[in-house]
Amino acid sequence: MNTVLDDNKILTLANAERIPMTDNCKMVFEVENLNNASPATVSRCGIIYVSASDLGWRPLIETWCKDRQEIKGYANVEESQWMGELTDKYIEKPNAFDMTTKEYTYMMPQSEVVRINQMLNLLTAVLQEFVDKQEFVDKDAFAKFYIYSYAWAMGGLFENEDREKFHKFLESRGAPLPEISP
Repeated sequence: MNTVLDDNKILTLANAERIPMTDNCKMVFEVENLNNASPATVSRCGIIYVSASDLGWRPLIETWCKDRQEIKGYANVEESQWMGELTDKYIEKPNAFDMTTKEYTYMMPQSEVVRINQMLNLLTAVLQEFVDKQEFVDKDAFAKFYIYSYAWAMGGLFENEDREKFHKFLESRGAPLPEISP
């Protein structure tokens, strides 16, 4: 792995085959633990461990809102307020993380931070079209994009029965959702 991460950028497979990586190639490493990682690997990947109990998911949303205002440009000045209202309504007040952990079955466990990060990545992707066109999004459209992103980030790993149950939960909270097709 270190040969991929150093200046040589050569991936060496288990069968000793060597594959040179191009300059525009990016790699993402998702590991369960770092038991067998060398200090060089850890430093080259820029791995920093922060306990979920120390940081949590709220700073991700705050940073995303600030980035939208400062960096992305064409973000409605009220987006941060809308984001706070929607997060309060769909995540904070119903205690969504505890509820989904207790009442739903995930195909694969995910931390709260990962789910929020997925939601923000999806939200960024659906809003990118408006940034590219230099257009602002109104509150209703933002709410729909938020719910779309939230539903996939929170419920994307549910079985079909739990997805329908989650859809009903969102309806009960007044989410702007399309009807479930038969």
